[in-house]
This record gives sequence, structure tokens and C-alpha cells, in this order.
Amino acid sequence: MESRLRLLLDRHALIWWLAGDEHLSHRAQEAIADEANVIAVSAASAMEVATKFRIGKLPGAALLAQDFEAIVAGQGFVELPISVTHARVAGEMNIAHKDPFDRFLIAQAQAEGMTLISNEALFDNFAVNRLW
Repeated sequence: MESRLRLLLDRHALIWWLAGDEHLSHRAQEAIADEANVIAVSAASAMEVATKFRIGKLPGAALLAQDFEAIVAGQGFVELPISVTHARVAGEMNIAHKDPFDRFLIAQAQAEGMTLISNEALFDNFAVNRLW
């Protein structure tokens, strides 16, 4: 595995990592566990977890929804805020994909030159590197 990767976790990858869930690919597990890599979590993922927990779509994520910042920091992950540039790029995307959380992740990965850790194959259509 190439060292010193700059990785951005999507919501699924974050939740599966925290839970030790086997749905997280072996390659993703190795990359996240590699202390040489910078692992970032987007503010968009914090909003997505909180929103989906609130509306009942992530009932098992109560602790993460309520203490997102501390859990992310406790893992040694870096918070990635949403900048004006990220928001503009996400809004300018002329794509049919409407999920605003995914749009932010795509824009952030593009703008920051990061690799997305995600099982979402549709990200491959948006000029981002994806590790799974």
C-alpha cells in the first residue's frame, strides 16, 4: 500500500470502521489503520449522520450522532470543514446525482486532492479517486 495517503471517509466507511463491521473492505481497513495516512471526515458526514438519525434512517447511530466530534477526534481523524469553494463546486456539478451529502464529498475530494474511501461505485463517474 502506498504510504501517506490523504483519505476522506464517506459515512458508510466511518460507521463500519467504528463498528468493526465486515462490510468495510480489507483494503479500506488497512488504509484507515495505517498511521502514515491522513484520514479526514467531512462536516457533510456529520450533518448526514445527525439528519438520518433524527429522521429514523440510522437508528443505531445515536452515540455517533450525539458525539460526532469527540468520536472522530478519538480515532485520530481530521475534521474537514465545508469551505465556500467546496460548496460552490458541489453546486456547480452538472450531474443527475442529487444527494447533497455525496455532492459535498465529491467536491471536497476533488478540491483537496483526496481519495474517497467508499463502497459507492457511482463516485467513479465524478473524477475522484476511490479506494475500496
